[in-house]
Amino acid sequence: MGSFTRAGGLGVTAASVDRATGALTVTGTSDTVPDPSFLAPGPDGTVLYAVSEADEGAVAAFDVTGPVPRPLGAPAPVGGAGPTHLTYTAGHVVTAHYGSGGVSAVAVRPDGTPGPVTGLLRHHGHGPDPERQTAPHAHQVLPAPGGRHLLTVDLGTDSVRVCALDPATGALAPHGETPLRPGSGPRHLALHPAGGHAYVLAELAPVLTVCRWNARSGTLAPVAEVPVRAEGATGVAYPSAVAVAPDGRYAWAAVRGDDTLTVLALLHEGGEQPVPVAHVPCGGHWPRDVALAPGGRRLYVANERSGDVTWFDIDPDTGIPSRAGAIEVPAATCVIFA
Repeated sequence: MGSFTRAGGLGVTAASVDRATGALTVTGTSDTVPDPSFLAPGPDGTVLYAVSEADEGAVAAFDVTGPVPRPLGAPAPVGGAGPTHLTYTAGHVVTAHYGSGGVSAVAVRPDGTPGPVTGLLRHHGHGPDPERQTAPHAHQVLPAPGGRHLLTVDLGTDSVRVCALDPATGALAPHGETPLRPGSGPRHLALHPAGGHAYVLAELAPVLTVCRWNARSGTLAPVAEVPVRAEGATGVAYPSAVAVAPDGRYAWAAVRGDDTLTVLALLHEGGEQPVPVAHVPCGGHWPRDVALAPGGRRLYVANERSGDVTWFDIDPDTGIPSRAGAIEVPAATCVIFA
């Protein structure tokens, strides 16, 4: 679990999972990296990578074979400011930079430690929001189905960019850009397990955009948009993260402000028509991230402002989560399984 150390977080927190109940028990923490706001596992689960969401952004590696995360070497610069997301792919760690607006690739050495920057793409453009969209703000980067491309969600330019990583050199090459609704501020996406659709969650407008993904051409096309906020809800609402069930039947979107989890049934082949079916309290305040346990039976939520991670049992027939427990994680920003 990641956290904001500048807000009292403990850095990277590790916990064991009770397979029968889903309960978490903290086993250790490491505060060696400032603001490790997002985490990603390496290829075999023994190494964990963390961004350092600072003006001089960096990526750090941790050995997670024991109960306490152990730093592996020194953090490596990523060539951008304020990295908010990262992923391991093809021998590299790729990070999305919210502050400077772009993505970069860092080579991973044989011992798992991050090396030099091998590729960097700067985004260009802006959106209509005068406070949040005066410049690009890349918020997430993920490997796309098919293994040839990466998808980068940019809140500042209202778009999802497609690029390619050369596994041999680590160079990044732009491939395309898909515009979404102006002013919506896309933040995160999740992929349908069938590989043909992506669900893009906006932060500045409480909507989920369904996009068809063509792995052969490397193109993303919006086909539908659905609300993720309960009808009649008032006040601020900033959706944050979305997760899709391994069987492709349901998706869950976290909405900060409302402090809810929106349950969406994914209807028809490939899940092209999400339908909101319930809005459930997230169990805390300001849900920044959500993650499904392996197998998809439970959902975990990192509540940043209440400083906890809550977990829910998921009804297999309805997809509706029921709160089952929580642990204290100050300034929690991210929860993943490794």
